[in-house]
Amino acid sequence: MAKESLWEAGKRQDPNRSAAYIRRFEELIAQGVDLHGEARCIDALAARSSRILDAGCGQGRVGGELARRGHTVIGVDADAELVEAARTAHPESAWLVGDLTELDLPARGIAEPFDVIVCAGNVLAFLAPGTSQEVLTRLHRHLAKGGRLIVGFGAGHDYTFEKFFADAAGAGFTVPVRLATWDLRAWTPSSDFLVAVCEAEGSD
Repeated sequence: MAKESLWEAGKRQDPNRSAAYIRRFEELIAQGVDLHGEARCIDALAARSSRILDAGCGQGRVGGELARRGHTVIGVDADAELVEAARTAHPESAWLVGDLTELDLPARGIAEPFDVIVCAGNVLAFLAPGTSQEVLTRLHRHLAKGGRLIVGFGAGHDYTFEKFFADAAGAGFTVPVRLATWDLRAWTPSSDFLVAVCEAEGSD
C-alpha cells in the first residue's frame, strides 16, 4: 500500500482542501489571470503533437492547455476529486486516478511511452517523504527514447533542490537545463524556484 502523501495528510486534516484548491483557480481564471506559463514553456520544448504525461495533474490546468495546443495528454493524480474536476473541464483528454509511487500505465492498458512528462505545481514536494526517487524512477520508465521530464517546484519545503538533483541522478536522469522560472530565467543556488529539464542518461 502506498504511503500517505503530504497532500493526503493535509486533506485528512482539512477535507475541503481539494474543493478550495479548485475554487481558487476558478476564481483566478474568472479574474483573467494568466495561468498558462507552464504550458507555454512545455509546448515550446515539445515537438508538435507530442504524447505528454501530466504527472500529478490536479484539476488539469497544465495538461488541459497542452491538449488545447494539439498534444495528446494523459493526466494522473491520486486525488480523485481533482481528477474529476479535470475530466469535467477538459473532456478531450484522459485523466486517471493513481498514486505516482505505483505508476504503471502499461498495466492499465496504456503501453505507448511519452515524449514529455511534466511534473509541475510542487507535486514532488507533496509526495510521501522518502518516495521521490521511486516516483522519478517510475516516470523514467514511461519516457520514450529521447524524451524529457520537466519538473517545477518551489523552495521552502522539506524537499530541497539538492535532494531533487540527487534523486534525479539516482533515477537515471541528468539535468542539463536548470531554470528559475517558467519564462526561462537562469537558475542559481539562491533561486526560490526550480524548473528542471531532465534527460534520461544515455538517451539520444
